[in-house]
Amino acid sequence: MNKKELLLEQIKQNGFISAADAESLGVSRRYLYKLYAQGFLEKSAKGLFIDKDGFHAIEHSSIIEAVRQVGECTVSLLSALSVYGITTQLPHEVWITLPRGRRKTKVQYPPINYTIVDPKTYSFGRQDHLVGQFRFQIYSPARTVADCFKFRSKVGLDVAIEALREVWKNKQATMDEITEAAKVCRVLKVMKPYMEAIV
Repeated sequence: MNKKELLLEQIKQNGFISAADAESLGVSRRYLYKLYAQGFLEKSAKGLFIDKDGFHAIEHSSIIEAVRQVGECTVSLLSALSVYGITTQLPHEVWITLPRGRRKTKVQYPPINYTIVDPKTYSFGRQDHLVGQFRFQIYSPARTVADCFKFRSKVGLDVAIEALREVWKNKQATMDEITEAAKVCRVLKVMKPYMEAIV
């Protein structure tokens, strides 16, 4: 397998490649940029390249691009709902949560909507999610629902109610898990009437 085939195979598996990824495969950055200049690759975001034939459609590509650039973070709210197939809405931003005290990373693309939470509750409900070979952290369905109620002024109460209904209907979380998440996020009092209505 030549260098070009090696890079394209990596892109086929992951949907993208960075200059650092290319170097880890023993291919220079210069060669990667040469393929870009020759039109074989397209630049998707800072330091990320995709196959010219189109990996725009790779599932959750904007989330992957955002997480790659931001680093340690958690995918949350509308983006998490999208990953779980809970909402029919396609967010035009990537929703990311950081613990208070962590600086926001400025990213040109994709647009990012940051949410800041207490460091004590930040790790609750975080779990791994794998897309191709790329792993990122995302809040569990139960934590995502609780966050939607906590940040209902940002996402809308209707979205929070729909998320609760869908997570329960699709058995993506038990009522005990939702209750625990609601307590951690301090929204149990707000959520309780809606939780009682769906049981």
